[in-house]
Amino acid sequence: MNHRIALVAAATMIAAGYATAQTALPYQKPPAAIEQLLESAPTPQVQLSPDRKTLLIEQPATFPTIADVAQPRYRLAGIRFNPLSNGPSVERYDVSLKLQSVDAAAAKTIAGLPTKLKAVDAIWAPDSKHAAFVAHATAPAKGLDLWVIDVATASAHRVGTIKLNAVLGAPCAWMPDSASLLCKTVSATRGAAPRVSDIPTGPDIEESLGKVSPAPTYEDMLKTTTDEAIFEYYASADLTVVTLSGTARTLPAKGLIERATPSPDGHYALVSIVHRPFSYTFPYERFPQITEILPLTPGRVKVLLDRPAVDNLPISRDAVEPGPRDYQWRADAPATVVWVEAANNGLPLPKDAKVADTLYTLPAPFDGKATVLYEAPMRLSRGGGFGGARGLEWGNDHLALVTMSRFSDRKQLTVAIDPSSPGKTATIYAGSSQDRYHQPGSPVTELNAGGHPVLKLTRDGQGVYFISPGASPKGDQPFIAIMPLAGDAAGKEKILFRSADPYYDEPIGLLSDDKVLIRRESQTQSPNYFVAAFDGSAPAQLTHFPGRYDGIKMPTRQFLKYKRADGVDLTATLWLPYGYDKSQGPLPTLMEAYPAEFTSRATASQVSGSPNRYPVFGGGSHVYMVQDGYAILDSATIPIIGEGGKEPNDTYVEQLVDGAKAAIDEGVKLGVVDPNRVAVMGHSYGAFMTANLLAHSNLFRAGIAESGAYNRSLTPYGFQNEERTYWQAPDLYNKMSPFSYADKIKTPILLFHGEADDNTGTYPIQSERFYAALKGQGATVRLVFLPLEPHAYGALETKQHVLWEIDRWLNTYVRPVDPPAAPTGN
Repeated sequence: MNHRIALVAAATMIAAGYATAQTALPYQKPPAAIEQLLESAPTPQVQLSPDRKTLLIEQPATFPTIADVAQPRYRLAGIRFNPLSNGPSVERYDVSLKLQSVDAAAAKTIAGLPTKLKAVDAIWAPDSKHAAFVAHATAPAKGLDLWVIDVATASAHRVGTIKLNAVLGAPCAWMPDSASLLCKTVSATRGAAPRVSDIPTGPDIEESLGKVSPAPTYEDMLKTTTDEAIFEYYASADLTVVTLSGTARTLPAKGLIERATPSPDGHYALVSIVHRPFSYTFPYERFPQITEILPLTPGRVKVLLDRPAVDNLPISRDAVEPGPRDYQWRADAPATVVWVEAANNGLPLPKDAKVADTLYTLPAPFDGKATVLYEAPMRLSRGGGFGGARGLEWGNDHLALVTMSRFSDRKQLTVAIDPSSPGKTATIYAGSSQDRYHQPGSPVTELNAGGHPVLKLTRDGQGVYFISPGASPKGDQPFIAIMPLAGDAAGKEKILFRSADPYYDEPIGLLSDDKVLIRRESQTQSPNYFVAAFDGSAPAQLTHFPGRYDGIKMPTRQFLKYKRADGVDLTATLWLPYGYDKSQGPLPTLMEAYPAEFTSRATASQVSGSPNRYPVFGGGSHVYMVQDGYAILDSATIPIIGEGGKEPNDTYVEQLVDGAKAAIDEGVKLGVVDPNRVAVMGHSYGAFMTANLLAHSNLFRAGIAESGAYNRSLTPYGFQNEERTYWQAPDLYNKMSPFSYADKIKTPILLFHGEADDNTGTYPIQSERFYAALKGQGATVRLVFLPLEPHAYGALETKQHVLWEIDRWLNTYVRPVDPPAAPTGN
């Protein structure tokens, strides 16, 4: 069976195959107190219109059902898509949309929406008069439809009859005129889908002829020529301009369109198209790709680059593809394309290198010689929402912000440059990328008339607004500030509004030069949106969403600060059951953690998070167990530190055990944790941590590991933040692999894994082989394979069953004062 397409029948067969060693078990539900929290509707979210006058209120769905997850899907080229919809196989969607003026007391219902709304990718028009969204067609219809909301009439309508193609990402972008959208659409003349035959026509062969091409363990790669045909068929799209009235004009660009962005003046589109030959080792982002400028009126297409496959990068986060990369429009110019080129052919550079990346610009008509705008001493940050480098924010002819970083020593630099005077710069931030206390945050942007984000400047143009998480020793205290751009004050922010106890106030966007929209919450107050003035007056409440957990007896929470044995500061959040008093005695406890690497003790000791957040129990949370009488040591920090030229993982196990012990000791000191009844759990790298703690310590009564990797020889080209390969550091790989110590693990361990794990490095075989090793050594172990589930479990039934399994495991091996007798026999 082709494992890259999963239907209901296929999932059933796979699940049955995994279950033959034990038993078939229908989905179970956890205790009612846990179920009540799990199924509570999430709090609505808002998008502020570009003119800062209207909120689009989005109500997310809770969780998809297993029937939703079991819809047809292909797993090809590193992505998963539904052939019936031509979109992602599973995605979170909105079930309700409303509008509210920032001057109004209540939200408006939008007329004309689909009865069974499944909305995604909502985006405001530049003029704020409309908002567009993508709707999943209501059965029996199929596909993705384009809808538009008219703000003035609070009504919605479907735009035309086109079907959108979202296989390679969000399908639409507004044109600058706000009267039309540029969309990737399913071709009206597309023929029948490729036939899939179960009868092979010959072997599938891969070959490498001496070219060095290291690759991480990517999931869902192409394997056969049939896979290639299927991927190309469903991912291919037409590029279409669609007016609000539904008129569609197909443009010349066709094929595997990854991205299409209109220029600010609306005369061109910057288009990236993936093409053959495809790779069987890398995801589609590394396939050959053409980047071109397409006139939106009759004219000549300008090909900027035909990039070959990116298949020879070294295993280094400081390595990038050679040649031009990260094309984007300059947001503050009518039609100027910008890109980055790496020095040293994209290979990592010495720390004293003068130039790592060079920034080029080329204005329309794109026939002249490109201009060097800036030479960066580190790599520009990547992954911008409008394409191109994330480290570029445009302001005007005399201002742009450039953010760059170097992974090897965790350095980060943000500078202000003058596009009209290359070489003129001012440093905004220079420090560690891990130093949360001193990083300035993110600049505030606003959509200009061309629909592109530009920096929000002060009236005199001498400062830019920034929003910061406000990390501090007290916890996160978000703020909005003005950052001066020149003179002695450059880089020294002036705070306009800052969150203060007992609230967690998160700035969302400026409403005017003296007011900001904030999202306010506290330990007992569910999130809502407020208008906060900079004069210090009390914020005015704007939305009135009901509390997510109203009527539920909620646990209490305490923010803990303590030290590891070597003096490193650590934190955790302690959850205790409703009504518990420590006079009742210490509790059985579940500890959760996720190790993180640092290059200094100072940054490793910094506080992350806030004690003032409203409790939110996500679908993958373990904190639900507090409702069944357990204390929870949540998000216990376990830093893995490497200083003085040493790599963090050189002492991974020792630091891991010391960090876990410190968390338990703090709970014991408070009188609420029973040290003899503690379990540990984690997801992904946290699962890896869990297995290592059971292998190298006697701190725990039980372990729970979700979707982990346990044998590092199966991830030979690095893992997590480890860049050394297996052949460079075989002893390290062996020592860090709990698989190597399967004979030492005698503590009961519960393993979960999604049958369709899509995460690099955590193939399902990791759990399968680890289970076999533990079982062969006589360990107490249970392996639960979850049909159809990826790395992060999605279906409601799956989440219910996982919580049932965890609760059962804890009640069996942790809750009893005396440990259960070891099983005997076979």
